[in-house]
Amino acid sequence: MFWAMAPRGYQSDRRAQRKVRGPPKSRAGPVAGRAPRLSTDFVITRGNCSRSRRSSLRYRTFVKIFFGLVLFGLALSRVLVGAENPSPSPKVSVAPLAFKHATLENGLQVYTAEDHKSPTVAVQVWYHVGSKDDPNGRSGFAHLFEHMMFKGNEHLTTDTFDNLTENIGGENNAYTADDVTVYHEVVPSNYLEPILWAEAERMSSLALNDKNFSSERDVVKEEYRQRILANPYGEFYLDIDRKSFAVHPYKRPGIGNITELDASKLPEIRAFHSTFYRPDNATLIVVGDFKQEELDAWIKKYFSAVVKPSEKIPRVTAKEPPRKEDKVETSYSPKAPLPALAITYLAPSVRSKDAPALELAEEILSGGTSSRLYQALVYEQQVAQAVSCSADLHEDLGLLVFRAVLASGKSMELARKSLTDQINDVLKNGVTQAELDKAKTRFLTSKLLERETANGKASALGEAVVIYGDPEHVNTDLAKYQTVTTAEIKEVLNRYITGKKRVVIEHLPESMKAVSKEKVEKKS
Repeated sequence: MFWAMAPRGYQSDRRAQRKVRGPPKSRAGPVAGRAPRLSTDFVITRGNCSRSRRSSLRYRTFVKIFFGLVLFGLALSRVLVGAENPSPSPKVSVAPLAFKHATLENGLQVYTAEDHKSPTVAVQVWYHVGSKDDPNGRSGFAHLFEHMMFKGNEHLTTDTFDNLTENIGGENNAYTADDVTVYHEVVPSNYLEPILWAEAERMSSLALNDKNFSSERDVVKEEYRQRILANPYGEFYLDIDRKSFAVHPYKRPGIGNITELDASKLPEIRAFHSTFYRPDNATLIVVGDFKQEELDAWIKKYFSAVVKPSEKIPRVTAKEPPRKEDKVETSYSPKAPLPALAITYLAPSVRSKDAPALELAEEILSGGTSSRLYQALVYEQQVAQAVSCSADLHEDLGLLVFRAVLASGKSMELARKSLTDQINDVLKNGVTQAELDKAKTRFLTSKLLERETANGKASALGEAVVIYGDPEHVNTDLAKYQTVTTAEIKEVLNRYITGKKRVVIEHLPESMKAVSKEKVEKKS
């Protein structure tokens, strides 16, 4: 269904096989503002990346992860038993992630954590720029740069990151969200240095020319056509943010807008890049199998030469005002086979103390086919064929969103009443301890599984640093979820729903437009 789409952040897949090329030969010394060149020892060829070596590495990694997950499953069995019992959930503990922090003179934040469980290493660069930072009238710039950053420069080809990762059994990718843009790689640990060189190289300069700009703009526009225009509920998905926020730039579509992308010019692109893609707006995360002293030397060698601009980084200052009245927004689509409904309330920042309770409430209300909303609207009343609730929380603020796609033959009035009744029921009666225990089990299981890999740990650490603004959040967040009570969930939901104004978004098939017009004429 429509909410299975990426939640505003769009993952780009660049896994096409290409001819193998290594980094260019080393030069005499670093140029100001440019990462030092890599020695020719790291030129990758087919010869030093044999199939047997890749297979062996993958097999050893698989064995370690497989048995780790078996042991993890055994340890978690007590939690699963607890989910069937209405008694309080047993506490799940996880070893803290020991990390080190350093700040380079150019402002680059560096967080590293050794993890020798697997002979691999994860590298992530978090730029504190997302779709909320797109210029007015130019939605999609951050998303466009997610693509542009792979276009290389005079020393990086468009194939470099694929050659440095996929040809040795690793991987690379990137994603854009509301608040951040993240580039991430996983490679065998003995190939860590060339990845650091490549990330520093593209941080220092980028091939921003008409050819690259035009080609990547076309890619983003095609992505919009596939994800939004070809999706029967694509426009509805975008309308939820567009019509729920009044002034905050979270209302703009992160994927972009074809009209605004077509109107953009190369000088605007260059200005956006120089404003946000800089060392003092970036965080480097390295987690995995490395030697700290060696890693520190490489980071200093490649990243310290990247110049920090003198201009200040602009930040979003818009404040979303409280809603003054309920609103109903109606749209029609020739592609939607069935009506869709969304009800939204303003929610707090992901940094709020209420965030854990809201996220667990989401799990209780729509986590799987045994959840409250599914059982009521889909299974029992059969008023909807799909239903969900999401606590869509971001750095500045968020939305609490209830969504449904109606079952065939059911009216919008009935669906809205049924969904509202379920919301009112949880506000009045709260949730049971058994529901909360089950939600914690599902939620914590996904969190713990994420941290079984170096890349998962790197993501959790990067999120803690950049999104939550607190590196220690990576070691304290699980405890916060485990201490949430049924009373707290009821209290928090009432805080953001009871007495608050809501926006109702109705997305109807085009064929219903004439029917709606006829009803209005009869009333008048």
